[in-house]
Amino acid sequence: MAKDKKNRQTALITGASSGIGYELTKHFAKEGCNLVLVARNKQTLDKIAEDLEDEFGISASVIPSDLSSPISPDEIIAELMKMSIQVDILVNNAGFNEYGPFHKTDLQKELQMIQVNLVSLTHLTKLFLPGMLEQGFGKILNVGSTGSFVPGPLNAVYCATKAYVLSFSEAIAEELKGTGVTVTVLCPGATDTNFAKKADIENVLIFKSKLLLMDAETVAKIGYNALMKNKRVSIAGFLNKIQIFSVRFTPRSIVAKLSKYFMSR
Repeated sequence: MAKDKKNRQTALITGASSGIGYELTKHFAKEGCNLVLVARNKQTLDKIAEDLEDEFGISASVIPSDLSSPISPDEIIAELMKMSIQVDILVNNAGFNEYGPFHKTDLQKELQMIQVNLVSLTHLTKLFLPGMLEQGFGKILNVGSTGSFVPGPLNAVYCATKAYVLSFSEAIAEELKGTGVTVTVLCPGATDTNFAKKADIENVLIFKSKLLLMDAETVAKIGYNALMKNKRVSIAGFLNKIQIFSVRFTPRSIVAKLSKYFMSR
């Protein structure tokens, strides 16, 4: 990439303040990509932006935004226009979970989860695609889950949102073939971040397994490399790949039982 900050590609990353999103910011910055960091906490984003600029010599802008609000994507676009920033790479990473039996979980949290995991992701993709197509280049990284492939008892709404992310990403990737714009979906399994703590699932079996639990930096690197190689689907981790491969040959009723088992305390 060019050394001049103004001539570098720019990546916008949602959920950039922690976990996989934060680790992705470092991978893009290391390769000389300017950044737009999106999350709710402005103070945290400002500190991350300052650190990235100092360490990697890139330009990092901050847009505090709550993607559970339906107007958030339009507000993000408006801020980018004010700053005269053109986004070349979109990373839809923001997401959260509401854990438990569906009849006991919090409806408002689940509706917010649908908004963040699914609606805002779709909205942002819709808003950024025309500009990417016009310039004949663009990359989109959507973060799904190994839950994208299975029904998720105790995780019913979360896995459903991630199933959408996988299907949506693969579909538009095919639509965009030959345009210069690519779409990649990263599907992590259990990852050591604040995600599990916020969802109160640190003690479920899949997050207690030392074999299955991956660190955020490794997952981010897998996602970044997959995006750069124009892969459509990237499942993070060898054991996760084996699990998802085996799903193809297992009756759905058994898959649901196994999924419930791994998500149980």
